[in-house]
Amino acid sequence: MATDYDAPRVAQEDQPANESLEAIQAQRSATTQTSLIDVEDSDTAEGFDLPGADLSHEELLIQVVPEQEDEFTCMSCFLVHHRSQLAHEKNGNKYCTECEG
Repeated sequence: MATDYDAPRVAQEDQPANESLEAIQAQRSATTQTSLIDVEDSDTAEGFDLPGADLSHEELLIQVVPEQEDEFTCMSCFLVHHRSQLAHEKNGNKYCTECEG
């Protein structure tokens, strides 16, 4: 028996049954009424910081490390790089390999 590979491959259970509109609506309303939404306490908006929120009571602790002897600050991107990334120096200003070009 020859097989038609161009024919659509639809299983019998995937094809819509000839049901009435009332039966489909009854099934949908039954599933929506029985499904419950699980809301946890952690899902509230209190756990998120909103833009413009007053954070003046918060304390930020950061240890600032000064530029080391083998580092330089690029005068184009203002990032601190290792000396191995130094592309060139012009008028005392140092530029990294990423900004050269």
